[in-house]
Amino acid sequence: MMNQFMSIVTSTLSMSVPLVLAALGGVLSVRSGVMALGLESMMTMGAFCGVLGSYYTGNVFAGLLTGMAGGALFGLAHAVLCVRYKVNQVISGIGLNLLSVAATTLLMQLLWDNKGSSPQVASINAGVFASPITYIMLFAVIAEYVVLFKTRFGLRLRMVGENPKAAVSVGLAVHKIKYIGVIACGVLAGLGGAYLSIDHLDMYVRDMSAGRGYIAVAIMILAKYNPVMVLFCALIFGFSDAVQINFQGYGVPPQIMAMIPYVVTLFVLAFGVRHITPPAGVGKHDDE
Repeated sequence: MMNQFMSIVTSTLSMSVPLVLAALGGVLSVRSGVMALGLESMMTMGAFCGVLGSYYTGNVFAGLLTGMAGGALFGLAHAVLCVRYKVNQVISGIGLNLLSVAATTLLMQLLWDNKGSSPQVASINAGVFASPITYIMLFAVIAEYVVLFKTRFGLRLRMVGENPKAAVSVGLAVHKIKYIGVIACGVLAGLGGAYLSIDHLDMYVRDMSAGRGYIAVAIMILAKYNPVMVLFCALIFGFSDAVQINFQGYGVPPQIMAMIPYVVTLFVLAFGVRHITPPAGVGKHDDE
């Protein structure tokens, strides 16, 4: 019983890491006034590019960097569509999510003649209790909180997210700040995706993020767009994921067990976020 309890505890922490990283990125994006529905695409590209970098260099740290770059690329694409061309932010996010799955599937076919998975690559060896990325995640929580609420840049970012027109009137570079927020979102979500492919596993599997980007959206809303609260809210979802993994094989169909994290997400969205409102400037432009 004690062994199973410890297994659930470690699995909860492990499953929470990519969710926290993606949700932290989402917080930066929303605080800058841009919806974060493209998190799924950024995680997918982070996972794929992480494996790509590790495959061609044989170096897992190069894989982490390319994973973050892949997420940043899709973050940049989302920013260009939403900020430069003023595309509907929901359409942009969902469109990028669909594109990421198609693009990674095509690239796997071209590079490795396999649409389902990549070859095995160099991966991170976890420490005694947790992966090194876990400690990076904890540092990111603290760093993001400090930046958002204790620095001048954080104040400007939040002002842009609340009222971009007023931000322009006081001389802020609204577009630049939005770009920074969304690209930083892509970097963090990309790192979360790379965690899945070169830490949690040692390969990329088609549609590897498996809806975690959408779960991260639910987490950041439940956390009221606060980085510290993101950590605690993500543990709820990590725990539900850990339970379904550790209790498979007890006579319950595995399909039902696999539904648990998504059922939890639906309940949170239905009952837990009714009175939570995003920054007032989300989806608005500085000339509106």
